[in-house]
Amino acid sequence: MVAEKNKVVSIAYELHVDDGESGREFFEKVEASDPFAFLFGADNVLPKLEEAIAGKGKGETFDVFIPYTEGYGDYNEEKKVVVPKSAFKENGEKQRHLMKVGNVVSMQDDRGNPMRGEILKIDYRGVLMDFNPPLAGFDLYFSGEIVDVREAEESEIEHGHAHGPGGHHHA
Repeated sequence: MVAEKNKVVSIAYELHVDDGESGREFFEKVEASDPFAFLFGADNVLPKLEEAIAGKGKGETFDVFIPYTEGYGDYNEEKKVVVPKSAFKENGEKQRHLMKVGNVVSMQDDRGNPMRGEILKIDYRGVLMDFNPPLAGFDLYFSGEIVDVREAEESEIEHGHAHGPGGHHHA
């Protein structure tokens, strides 16, 4: 079985990043004992990564370079915004445990779309947050191996993502 649309693909990989100034640096490693699983063809991974994996089967390896323009885009200073402290309330009570520098917080924009932002600073003006993807502005270098390929379950196809080990779990 090979990686193609509506198959659940599990991969182990090493990711290195390059910001164009400090050179290539190690970012993360996903072991074969706890692989990353995704539904192929459901836009769950970067298109260039999926392209590098397409048609490969269990045990095959892949290496792919993804320039920042085809990854997470350039870093955008305009995605750093001051959010009022009142936005950190739930049922009328302040959520002080969320308001810590370095925390990554899930929020919604004014249209209800989910977004994640890192808290950079807290002062009298509010909470300075960075809503850029963590890998914005970085060229990406993936090298890895296909750990498994299996048929997707109907519920996985309906939901648009892999369930179970290495994939998304529903509560």
